[in-house]
Amino acid sequence: MFTKGRTIVLVLLFLAGVVNYLDRSALSIAAPFITEDLHLSPTQMGIVFSSFSVGYAIFNFIGGMASDKYGAKLTLFVAMVVWSLFSGSIALAFSLTSLIVIRVLFGMGEGPLSATINKMVNNWFPSDKRASAIGLANSGTPLGGAISGPIVGIIALNYGWKISFILIMVIGLLWAAGWWIFIKDKPAGESKQTNGSAKPGQDLSGEKIPLTFYLKQKTVLFTAFAFFAYNYILFFFLTWFPSYLTDARGLSIKEMSVVTVIPWVLGFIGLASGGLVSDFVYKKVGKALFARKVVLVTCLFLSAVCIGIAGLVTTTVSAVSLVALSVFFLYLTGAIYWAIVQDVVDQKNVGSVGGFMHFLANTAGIIGPTLTGFLVEKSGTYTAAFLLAGGLAVFASLAVIKFVKPITKKYELTKRAM
Repeated sequence: MFTKGRTIVLVLLFLAGVVNYLDRSALSIAAPFITEDLHLSPTQMGIVFSSFSVGYAIFNFIGGMASDKYGAKLTLFVAMVVWSLFSGSIALAFSLTSLIVIRVLFGMGEGPLSATINKMVNNWFPSDKRASAIGLANSGTPLGGAISGPIVGIIALNYGWKISFILIMVIGLLWAAGWWIFIKDKPAGESKQTNGSAKPGQDLSGEKIPLTFYLKQKTVLFTAFAFFAYNYILFFFLTWFPSYLTDARGLSIKEMSVVTVIPWVLGFIGLASGGLVSDFVYKKVGKALFARKVVLVTCLFLSAVCIGIAGLVTTTVSAVSLVALSVFFLYLTGAIYWAIVQDVVDQKNVGSVGGFMHFLANTAGIIGPTLTGFLVEKSGTYTAAFLLAGGLAVFASLAVIKFVKPITKKYELTKRAM
C-alpha cells in the first residue's frame, strides 16, 4: 500500500486535516472569550458558528470541480493559503457582522479540502486500498480538534484569544509551502487514465459518464443524506460541546479545554480504523458497496443512540463518556461516504461528485449550530438538541439500507433507452 511517494502524500494530507480542525475548532474553544468581548447571545453565537458553513458548503462543490479540472495539488495549495489567512483574520473581528463575514470567507477556503483529499487518494491508491487511505488521511482532523483545546485554551488564558488564531495561521502557511515543494498531482510517469477503465461506476465502452447523471442518482443523494446526519452530529459537537460543558456542566475554561480532548482522541482512532475495517470486509466478501454499507449503517446508528442518550443523563462523566462514544462511532463512518463515491463514480468525476455530496452534507453546518443555539436559548437546556441530532442519524442509517445501491447498470439501461 505504501510506496515512498504514497507515504509522503498520505502524511501531508494527514497534516492538512490536523491544521484544518485546529483552525476550525479553535473558535468553539475561544467562544466563551469571544462571546464576552463582543457581547453575543447564544443565538448570535450560533449564527457565527453556522456562517462558516455557508462558504464551506458552496466551496465543497466548487473545490471538487476544481480538483477535477486543475488538479488536486493546486486546488489544495490555494485552499490552505486562503483559509489560513482568514483564520488569522478572526483576530481582527470587532463586531458580530465582521466576525460573520470573516467566518464565511474562512469557510470558503476550507471547502475544497475533503473532495481534494478524495481526488488525491483516487490518483495515488488502488481501489482496494482507498477506504483505508481516505480514513488515515482524514484522521488528522480529529487529532487537530484534540490538540486545539489545550493549545487555544492555554494561549487564550495567558496571552489572549486573538494570539491563538495568528499562530494557527502561520502553521497553515508553512504546510502550504511544504505541499507545493514536495507533492506531485499523480505518481511520476502515470498517464492521465489512471487505474484503468474497468473500475466500478465507469462506462466500460470508454464513453465518459456525464456529471449530471451521477447528481440525480439515489445512491449519491442518500449517501449525502447520511453524510448530512453525520455532519449534524459533528457540527453540534464541534461548535456547541465546549459551551455545553461550561454552561450546563459548570466546568471552568481550563477543565473544558482538557475534557474536549477525550472525544477527539476516540474520534481519531475511529476515523483511522473505519476505512481499514471496510477494506477488510471488502477483501473477505468481494463486494465493495456491501463492505461500505455494513460499517456505515451499524456505526451511524450506534452514534445516534449514544448522542441521544447523552442529552438525558444527569452527570458530567456519563454525558462526556456518551458523547465520546458517539464521536468514536461517528468517525468510524467518516471514510465510508468518500469510499462509496470511489466505488460507484468514474475517475474523471470523483472530485465533482464527492464535492457535490459534501456540499449537500454540509448544509447541516448551516442549519445545525443556529438551530441548536435557538433551542438552547428558548428551552434553557441542551436536551432537545441532543435528541434531534440522534433522531436524524437513526433515520439516515435506515435510508442507506434501502436506497444506496450500485448505479452502473442504471447507466447502461439509460443509454439503451436513448
